[in-house]
Amino acid sequence: MARAPLPLTLTLDAAGAAPLHAQLREGLRAAILDRRLPRGARLPASRILAADLGCARGTVVLALEQLTAEGYLTARPGSATRVAATLPDDALPAPGPLRRPGIVPAPNLSRRGARLVAAPSRRYMAGPGVPDAFALGRPAPDAFPFEVWGRLLQAEWRHGPTEQPDPRGSPALRAAVAAYLAQARGVACEADDVIVTAGIRQSLRLLAELLLDPGETALVEEPGFPGIAQALASAGLNPVPVPVGPGGLSVAPAAARTPGARLAVVTPAHHYPLGHAMSLENRLDLLAWAEAVSGWIVEDDYDGAYRYAGRPLAPLRALDRGGRVIYVGSFSKLLLPALGLSYLVLPRGLVAPVNQALAETGPAPPGIGQWALARFIEDGHLAGHLRRTRRLYALRQEALIEAARRHAGDVAAIAAMEGGMHLIALPGPAWGPALTDVAAAAALGRAGISAVALSAYHVGPAHPGLLLGYAAVPERAIEPAVRRMAEVLRAAPDSRPDVHGRDAVSARSRPSP
Repeated sequence: MARAPLPLTLTLDAAGAAPLHAQLREGLRAAILDRRLPRGARLPASRILAADLGCARGTVVLALEQLTAEGYLTARPGSATRVAATLPDDALPAPGPLRRPGIVPAPNLSRRGARLVAAPSRRYMAGPGVPDAFALGRPAPDAFPFEVWGRLLQAEWRHGPTEQPDPRGSPALRAAVAAYLAQARGVACEADDVIVTAGIRQSLRLLAELLLDPGETALVEEPGFPGIAQALASAGLNPVPVPVGPGGLSVAPAAARTPGARLAVVTPAHHYPLGHAMSLENRLDLLAWAEAVSGWIVEDDYDGAYRYAGRPLAPLRALDRGGRVIYVGSFSKLLLPALGLSYLVLPRGLVAPVNQALAETGPAPPGIGQWALARFIEDGHLAGHLRRTRRLYALRQEALIEAARRHAGDVAAIAAMEGGMHLIALPGPAWGPALTDVAAAAALGRAGISAVALSAYHVGPAHPGLLLGYAAVPERAIEPAVRRMAEVLRAAPDSRPDVHGRDAVSARSRPSP
């Protein structure tokens, strides 16, 4: 069945100097040249177009006949009138607001905007169109219960709330999140403590603007997810990287170097990207520091739900007695990236100020989908999904390690992690002596493998390596992808200095993370 054409946004002026059929002809011609009517597009029937424009059908027929004679339209008996596939050779671009000018004037950016644009681009996540093999940040699509989710979405459309979305998020979803966190993560909270957001960056900008003044310092992990430092900087803060060791971030040396810092953003359960868990000593030191400086800790529970070995780790929030930890989580990696829903769990003292700030800025996360997600959690589907994917991801991590051992041991050393959804491949003996991880990732991308350079997560010099996501890769596809990865790395030529200007040989002489 052919799709009905949309109404055209044209207006006719009965009091104008030009006849109506001439106005219509020029309006349609401009729409065709502006690509508002693309080539091959079907026009409404003449009687419908006349009714839409409030004119006689003869006026429309005359304008269409003129454009057909000029070659802008094609018309066949018994068929719809369409925009010609090939426009007249002498057709000149008509002026219009939607046309792209030949010369685009440089915009007047703010100083902050100029710095953002001038910053070198670092690819640290898989974007749209990137090959699926080893792409980061993607859960297993073959494990998601799409049938259940589809039924819940249909029910939401039929019976869900229709009122204006609450800036804090759906009350049903906030209650479901509070119940889930208490049971699954040991985070004691109430629905009023939970705020639904569109992602950690939005959450950080809100918190930074509410808790600190422009120019103040925030501590971030080094290496760490670059989007965190970017979000803090966009809010006017000064993010200071703190080196992360096997026991996670140690706040004492950082506090000595930056005595004015009053905010720290950390991933205690599973550091990203190195995979370390923060030791109890470092956790207690961090909580004591926040109390001493009247500061705040943002705990990003990144991959905290996925732990395959060792004792389950309680969140930092569970140890907090002074109300200094703001807990952040996301459903995008647990369920579907397209959900775009995250949440904050606030200390009770921050609930009222954050609610007031949200009332001023308005709702950010989409309202549709929150009711369905609440039911998904309440009905036990999230708990079942987590049990299945924990087993699945553990198997896929093991398969990746074993395939790398058999087929890529000379070029990549891959060690197990106790949790998470990715592994790090460090250079093996056959890795080219001057091959940077940025160049290696680019070569793999051309071969259909998504890998991200470890150096993209460092502010300073870094040992080269590749981040490989395995959660979304079926076991049967892991071994062929590893063989292809090994072939590409063996054949990759030595490269120039990477985007940070580091020399590859000197970078490799540094100790492994």
